[in-house]
Amino acid sequence: MENRHLLHERMEIGILLALAGGFLDAYTYITCGGVFANAQTGNIVLMGISAAKGDFAKAAYYFIPVAAFFFGVLLTEYFRERFDTKLHREQRMVLLIEMLLLFAIAWLPGWIPVLPINVTISFICSLQVNSFRKVAGVPYASTMCTGNLRYIAEHFYRYAVGKDQSAGKKSLRYFLIVFSFCAGAGGGTFLISLWGRKAGFVCCGIFLAVLARMYFGLAVERKDIKSNTK
Repeated sequence: MENRHLLHERMEIGILLALAGGFLDAYTYITCGGVFANAQTGNIVLMGISAAKGDFAKAAYYFIPVAAFFFGVLLTEYFRERFDTKLHREQRMVLLIEMLLLFAIAWLPGWIPVLPINVTISFICSLQVNSFRKVAGVPYASTMCTGNLRYIAEHFYRYAVGKDQSAGKKSLRYFLIVFSFCAGAGGGTFLISLWGRKAGFVCCGIFLAVLARMYFGLAVERKDIKSNTK
């Protein structure tokens, strides 16, 4: 049996979260005017450009989602200190918050400005990326791909040149994460073309599936512990 402390790091959960990450990137890009809310590099660059041009109002506009991301990380750190990591309460709480916030966004009428939506999704993604840091024991990100692509190449090189079988498996795992992210973006694009912002309910379903998988895993672990103590 896998280490009971690593339930939220299992591969199937990483794949589902990568699907959600790709979906959210497509969701904000299509429904919120060509914006990527998952990662904040672009917002920070645009904030710096605007400030250099003396357009401080626009710089403040780009600062808002960056601040939301920052406070999302603070919240997950608070959860990490407060909750017992053995029961994965931090991750379960994060999934519940993500699901409820995205559910609310999907209900919003079309005339709602895009800024609060971008800010909320930036917050959602910061919760996810800081609470789910590893998959199958290795670091990864489920809401962005740059680092994962680097790991694919790094481990593939070790496999191809050094014949390191474990590196080959890691490279494949990262490939599956990136592929899932891409599939989430592609599937999200199709669903958004059909339902618009209401497609966010589908992503809520992904979060619900992850939450259900974690509860099921905890139930199995507790049953195994009781069996081993008899």
